[in-house]
Amino acid sequence: MTEVRVPTLGESVTEATVATWFKKTGDSVAVDEMICELETDKVTVEVPSPIAGTLTEVVAAEGDTVGVNALLANISEGAEAPAPEPATAAPAPAAPAPATDAPASIDVMVPTLGESVTEATVGTWGKKVGDTVSADEMLVELETDKVSVEVPSPASGVLTEILAPDGATVAAGGKLAVISGTASSAAITAAAAPAPAAQTSDDVKNSPSAEKLMAENNLTADQVVGTGKDGRVMKEDVETALKAPAAPAAIPVAAPAPAPAAVAPRAPVAAEQAAREERVKMTRLRQTIARRLKESQNTAAMLTTYNEVDMSAVMALRNQYKDAFAKKHGVKLGFMSFFTKACCHALNEVPEVNAEIDGTDVVYKNYVNMGIAAGTPTGLVVPVIRDADQMSFATIEKAIAEKGARARDGKLSMEEMQGGTFTISNGGVYGSLMSSPILNPPQSGILGMHTIQKRAVVVNDEIVIRPMMYLALSYDHRIVDGKGAVTFLVRVKEALEDPRRLLMDL
Repeated sequence: MTEVRVPTLGESVTEATVATWFKKTGDSVAVDEMICELETDKVTVEVPSPIAGTLTEVVAAEGDTVGVNALLANISEGAEAPAPEPATAAPAPAAPAPATDAPASIDVMVPTLGESVTEATVGTWGKKVGDTVSADEMLVELETDKVSVEVPSPASGVLTEILAPDGATVAAGGKLAVISGTASSAAITAAAAPAPAAQTSDDVKNSPSAEKLMAENNLTADQVVGTGKDGRVMKEDVETALKAPAAPAAIPVAAPAPAPAAVAPRAPVAAEQAAREERVKMTRLRQTIARRLKESQNTAAMLTTYNEVDMSAVMALRNQYKDAFAKKHGVKLGFMSFFTKACCHALNEVPEVNAEIDGTDVVYKNYVNMGIAAGTPTGLVVPVIRDADQMSFATIEKAIAEKGARARDGKLSMEEMQGGTFTISNGGVYGSLMSSPILNPPQSGILGMHTIQKRAVVVNDEIVIRPMMYLALSYDHRIVDGKGAVTFLVRVKEALEDPRRLLMDL
């Protein structure tokens, strides 16, 4: 019997929480196969199996807090270990039966999910066992903490086995399904059922999760505008269609249900209420967002200070040079580059807003890695622009445009969303007039931008109409005092109301 214990978790880290077990008691494990995941205050630690064998006992359940070197599980080795192997390989011998004139079956594997991403959740299968599939036809969609990954068929043939059903958690490199590569079998299946073959061409166009969502809401593909490659309907396209004015028409359909209940006793009310509700499991990205935001509130002494800025000077400068700027640099001149430069300028004067707390130390950063919060169809992400304080307006605009496009397409890597020292969040693009942004730990400051609104203000003792924006700085009061926070916000305001100060370093 071999013990599996908690490994070294890092300097000054003495305990962790058992997050997820990838194996259960009785499962076969291979050497170095990941069997569970531990979470600490700073990092996630994967625990591999030290030997090949059978997991005979799980000592620390999910959610338990364990110390360094604590016992997690026991694994048996020797005669018991090889027993599960034939069961895992059992589907393989069955494959030659329907494929007597072709090579062995082909495995559909979990693709590379991105740096430091080790597992994903199976979304919706677009095919079922027995269906004919074409090479590169989308079979299933996987969801990770940050992105969605589509898995195409590696070859043409027949889907003979699905090993990971909808909702299952799979590890990188794991097996999802088996496809029979028999050309004759595919031809026979297609000849016997010509109607489904025509449907297959439609399935190729739409993501499996979109197909499922359309079916649940009685929508057809021609009612949804696809934004994916070659016009494919994506999940977010269906969600957009459901939010359209036509969506409320679905309410009268459910309205007749309560009518019979009015005559019946009150006992069925709970069942009727449940029928009017929909329970959807949170995506991994949404779970991560929820956890990190709550951790931020529980850890930091968060406070928000407000100010307002007259955007007249920035808007005038932008209107004057936007055409020449776009012609020379090949990118539009937006407001984000002005705010990024203004924040970098203010961070130089108030360095504690650009610092972080590490234990009992304060770590001051002599550089600015600017996080730009971006809303995507799957949730909020914060790509990081590194060394933004060394960039020009044009370089910043190009970086923001490139990161934004990659975020919307779900192609950002984990590395591109780590290492930020300060964050800007622009709720104004959604019409927000004022809000209190939540810190992105371990950062100590985040600037909230809001919508530009014409308001009456007093200038030189006269009431004038100016385009005004409320600014909000949320900061960690453990490291940033009120004076520093207000000074930072005032410097940002001054730089935006007179952009020449940025050139003169004032």
